[in-house]
Amino acid sequence: MIIRLMQLSFFKSVYILFTNICSIIPDKLYLKFIFRIRTGKKLNLENPETFNEKIQWLKLHNRDKKYSIMVDKYKVREYVADKIGKEYLIPLLGVYENVADIDTDALPKEFVIKCTHDSGSVVLCHKRQEFTPKVRRKLNQALKRKYYYASREYPYKNVRPRIVVEKMMHDSDGRGLIDYKFYCFHGEPKFLYVSAGLDDHATARISFYNMDLSDAPFQRSDYKHFSKIPRIPANYEKMIEIARILSKGIPFVRIDLYEIDGAVYFSEITFSPCGGMMPFEPREYDAVLGGYIHLKKE
Repeated sequence: MIIRLMQLSFFKSVYILFTNICSIIPDKLYLKFIFRIRTGKKLNLENPETFNEKIQWLKLHNRDKKYSIMVDKYKVREYVADKIGKEYLIPLLGVYENVADIDTDALPKEFVIKCTHDSGSVVLCHKRQEFTPKVRRKLNQALKRKYYYASREYPYKNVRPRIVVEKMMHDSDGRGLIDYKFYCFHGEPKFLYVSAGLDDHATARISFYNMDLSDAPFQRSDYKHFSKIPRIPANYEKMIEIARILSKGIPFVRIDLYEIDGAVYFSEITFSPCGGMMPFEPREYDAVLGGYIHLKKE
């Protein structure tokens, strides 16, 4: 037990040191370094051609202030309500500055917790007892994490770290929720990315589809795929319309939605899937999708 605690303390110290070092490296230099490490390829920022290269270019050159609102898990609610209506929002149970402020006795039996300023800190509590000291530590660490420095996704740089608690959503028939993620280029959805079970990589499934819901000619190489689309949304055309509205005027953005008991709900907005280092299969589709992004160079 003591050895395990020492190991955790060591890795935490290394992570903090690495983050502090990374924070002083200029964005362009850091992106070239991390891109080479993660993809094995040299990053071409002077004449980017692939999807992943253009996402890196956009990180450096497309820094609209509203993007910080769009990725903020709390502020985006007002943004979405203004654009498409508050009926598309999952009910909010609370927003907190600190983990210690969360009174679980005042919450329903089950709920979802996530930080406003990062990705990957979501906690599903199917009962109050699952909000354990371990979960509290995880959230406290997430609040201290400077998420922007990991992959220089500029929208996250100025997001205020907070915690939001939302209602746990279910289909009445007991089926698990399916994420419908629309890859939108200049305000037009071009591909649909469907995912389920992402809380466990071993059982998670991700597949890309064309907008007519046929299989896309490419996939991600780091996840297992569905044998067929798990569920066709009854409100599919409405979801496309919402994706168009929320992505209008943006070179690339991913709009994530749910359909629950016949109603559409907003999930989140992402500007840099996989940090702009997505492993395509076949690889040539990195360049094909890159062709949909038209950069405005000055």
